[in-house]
Amino acid sequence: MKNIFLIIAAVFLFASCEDYLARQEDEALTFEKIWLKRETTEQYLYNVYGFMPNEADVGDDNIWIPASDEASFTYNRSYRKMNDGTWNPSSPPGDKWDVCYQGIREANTFMGNVHACPDLSSDEKDQYFAEARFLRSYYYFMLVRMYGPVILIGDEPVDFNAASLDVPRNTLKECINYIVAEMDACAQVLPTSRPNNWLGKPTKGTALAVKARLSLYAARPLFNGNEMYAGVANQDGTKLFPASYDKEKWKAAADANKAVIDLGVYQLHKSEDNDPYKNYMETFHANWNEEIIFGYSTPAWRWTVVTIPRVVGGVAYGGVAPTQQMVDAYAMKNGKYPITAYNTDGSPVIDAAAGYSEEGFVNFEHPIDQPEGTVRRKSTFRMYVDREPRFYASVFWSGADWIYMGRPNDIKVPDFSTNGNSGPGQSHDYPKPGYMWRKMTDPSLDTKNNQWGTLSWPLIRLAEIYLNYVEALNEYDPTHADILTYMNLVRERAGVPNIEQVYPEAVGDQVKMRKLIRKERQIELSFEAHRYFDTRTWMIAEQTDDGPMYGMNVKAHSSGGSTPASFWQREVFETRVFKPKHYLYPIKQREMDRNKQLVQNYGW
Repeated sequence: MKNIFLIIAAVFLFASCEDYLARQEDEALTFEKIWLKRETTEQYLYNVYGFMPNEADVGDDNIWIPASDEASFTYNRSYRKMNDGTWNPSSPPGDKWDVCYQGIREANTFMGNVHACPDLSSDEKDQYFAEARFLRSYYYFMLVRMYGPVILIGDEPVDFNAASLDVPRNTLKECINYIVAEMDACAQVLPTSRPNNWLGKPTKGTALAVKARLSLYAARPLFNGNEMYAGVANQDGTKLFPASYDKEKWKAAADANKAVIDLGVYQLHKSEDNDPYKNYMETFHANWNEEIIFGYSTPAWRWTVVTIPRVVGGVAYGGVAPTQQMVDAYAMKNGKYPITAYNTDGSPVIDAAAGYSEEGFVNFEHPIDQPEGTVRRKSTFRMYVDREPRFYASVFWSGADWIYMGRPNDIKVPDFSTNGNSGPGQSHDYPKPGYMWRKMTDPSLDTKNNQWGTLSWPLIRLAEIYLNYVEALNEYDPTHADILTYMNLVRERAGVPNIEQVYPEAVGDQVKMRKLIRKERQIELSFEAHRYFDTRTWMIAEQTDDGPMYGMNVKAHSSGGSTPASFWQREVFETRVFKPKHYLYPIKQREMDRNKQLVQNYGW
């Protein structure tokens, strides 16, 4: 499908007004002439879109997944420094300070000139103005979630590349109030829906959904009376973070998310036969389905090629994997979570009532991976038996069948052990935890012949809004009936029993329900760039991201071309470092040197 992000990549991506003017070779296009024609005015708007990061990328544009406890990417990219705690203000991995402020500057330039274009109707001018205004606010949102309080520059196209720029940071309250107000204003102008050729552009629901997520972040512990940041202040003594906890922020977050729900525009995606496995998988494979609030279709090659085991053939660099901690998070098919905690030696504390075991093997029929017209039962490690549907739609383990395009005569069996056909020893492209991630990978595509398809990547989808809403309600009013209603909608779509049927003791209990809501969010939104920000705004990353990361024993040597018995045990594949200063990004040292009024974030 044609959408704004593909247009940018193919045609109109340029970094600044100066670059744009320099590329016009046929005539001398001055700044004033840009705004005389529809074509050049629209091209400038596409320029403003061009600063959006590609969160479906596995490179430095999307460091949030491998820098969280849910994932391991085997590749040597900048997120490695975040994993081992060696990053610093001189070169922060995936830094977005420069690119976001460039986008803000270009948005301001466009907003200040679009109404001068005689080729556009009054309604078109207002719509384009609102799009740029949304993008400006979204870039501020991206900055706040990384750095906390930032600099609000107003409506002028301030040059952040100037040799010196002495401007202090605004308070967190000012930043959040500004973004919320701007998104509200955009929602008044942006359309409720878009035609099929512009599905990547923001809508009313998009603006309200960004506001809803930011309101949730603002209510969470990191930004709501966090004592650790009490001493962070501008040089004039202005405190940058709120000094005390405010319960009403949870109500504001609940109201903001309910407003998106009440639009009635979006629905949880379900397959034609309401199959829970297809329901979840199609959420990412069915382009622009009814659940997507903000997102884009992107060529799936970059993501798919790293989530296909080497043994499959063709171009396959399989090295993107869930950690054992992520594997442990999934419920059993009875809805119970099998792992309730970990002992000091890293061994799991198992809920005996869940029906879970890590002992031995059983013959098991995989609910998804079956050749057309046949049924295969395989000896399977009991850890992977009788789990919920989202587990099988997301996690691929060593020794399971990779059925190429459903063909019964084209079945590969990946072995992630040392010297195995998809493990270490023969290539650096292997999953360190001994698993492969499959949630966004469409097995029906003929990847050996370079048929990669497109990926429907959700920046925001309705399931997130439901879970945002129930989290905020639980913190504000744990007896509210909507907590069960909307949490169960997510679980029902995934084929998981209602929460009150499985954990009746949690109903009305804020602490117990909080734990269950966070677990549901970890599973439903896995590998969608949420977990990084969730663990940090909840302020639990010192427990989740600091210390050993577990997987299966990939150091075990392949036995006769198959996964050996010694593989099936928990082993540390790397030890990560997370310190209190890591909850927020450092402001780049270059900015600190140029702007003498900037104060650095805590601990940096």
